[in-house]
Amino acid sequence: MRTETIPLDETHCFSQFFIDYINKKEELVPFYNSFPTVPNFRETIEKRNFKNSNRDVLVKVLKEQYQGLDISEAVSSNIDRLSNSKTFTITTGHQLNIFTGPLYFIYKIVTAINACKTLKQAYPDYNFVPVYWMASEDHDYDEINHFHFDGKKYTWETDQKGAVGHFDPVGCKELAAMLPKGTEFFQEAYSQETLAKAGRAYVNHLFGSEGLVVVDADHSALKSLFSEVIEDDLFVHSSEDLVSKTSSSLESLGYKTQVHARQINFFYLKNGIRERIEKTDSGFSVVDSDIHFNDEEMRQLISGQPELFSPNVILRPLYQETILPNLAYVGGPSEAVYWLQLKSVFDHFKTAFPLLMPRNFALIVPTAASSKWEKTGLSKTDIFLDAEEAYTKWVTKNSNHDLSFSDELKKLKELENVQKEQAKLIDPTLTQHIEALYTTFKKRIEKAEKKLVRAEKRQHEDRKHQIEAVKEILFPGGSLQERRDNFLNFYLKNPQFLQVLLKTFDAFDYRMYMLYE
Repeated sequence: MRTETIPLDETHCFSQFFIDYINKKEELVPFYNSFPTVPNFRETIEKRNFKNSNRDVLVKVLKEQYQGLDISEAVSSNIDRLSNSKTFTITTGHQLNIFTGPLYFIYKIVTAINACKTLKQAYPDYNFVPVYWMASEDHDYDEINHFHFDGKKYTWETDQKGAVGHFDPVGCKELAAMLPKGTEFFQEAYSQETLAKAGRAYVNHLFGSEGLVVVDADHSALKSLFSEVIEDDLFVHSSEDLVSKTSSSLESLGYKTQVHARQINFFYLKNGIRERIEKTDSGFSVVDSDIHFNDEEMRQLISGQPELFSPNVILRPLYQETILPNLAYVGGPSEAVYWLQLKSVFDHFKTAFPLLMPRNFALIVPTAASSKWEKTGLSKTDIFLDAEEAYTKWVTKNSNHDLSFSDELKKLKELENVQKEQAKLIDPTLTQHIEALYTTFKKRIEKAEKKLVRAEKRQHEDRKHQIEAVKEILFPGGSLQERRDNFLNFYLKNPQFLQVLLKTFDAFDYRMYMLYE
């Protein structure tokens, strides 16, 4: 594939908050430890202290979770290496979207794998293990029950409740049978008894050769490492105040925050239930249930059955860094932004805050779409414009007539300023009247300009349809391709698709990749 890159801020597809982060805006520096460049990892490695006892628990759980799965030597070795104090992880996480969901799921994992390869070259005395953290405890079924392939939306229907990782994926196996040749590994994966195990199976099939380790943190032994935080959150509520203060600081800088801490940031997780825990006058209750505990019962539950507590979006990152010897988290724009709200929580619990690595971003441009776009004469960055904006730009650029009144508007502004200065000498109150008159003139001229452009557009309907066709290919449903299309759209055409991405992406290049087929 021919490759080009463009700065993310030129795509106009990302929030200013995220753009300011990747541009290392000074005001945001206090909200993270260091920006993810290869040299900056040295200090992070040297400061990352991780208990050997936690490593032992992690390795034991991973070996248990991988039992019965055919794994590569690379995965087996990486799991063993996690016992070594010189081994660290680069982690990405995602929901259990069926059949991998949108393309950016793949991009996240590729970024994590490539980051480990780059770091190994830079710091050969250490080991770096790419990790995929399954969000097996999420209960947002509607967000994970569909995927888009070959212009069609496939949806999994089930009435199961609770954490999606516990779901029986039998319906997904039926969907897998509807897919073309080359996807048989999904049928095998969805023969597993839970959606979490199915996710591990197909991710292992796709990336096991790269040594990717899949972690399902929904495990009693791992939760036991987090019991002190669970108890603090239920009885002291430290996180609520800490996140609130950080959020206020960010909002005072003009940023819109992504997440909000509650008094208690844990769900009760058991037998098809994942509901919020709330404090009551007599102890605790589980929302939308008749489950109640007094203080002593809750403390016993934390120490004896920690697996019943599932962290929400506020404390899931802290849980991750508690059980993994992690250096960096690879995430999308929204993830990077909400992690910036959490550093004070990590500081409070004396846990290392990871480097926040934006995942790779890409737009795959088919040959036909590329050819059509080149014929328009519009630039590669114009692809990211709204279809109507792109068409207006093309018409303005290619018309045989002058459709712009910018010169006239400039002269009008100069005349307005002259008359306002004259009015001040006679009666200062007249300046407002003159300003209002010229505002009216300006609006009428702009309206006339728009009419000219519309009239000219009617002469080039064929070009409009051409632009719209390309936009629909690259931005299906009006969304970025990577946020909608499934990887099978490209993998089935080219079985080496994942290898192409691994060879093309630079984990530390925070720009948009344009991949031309």
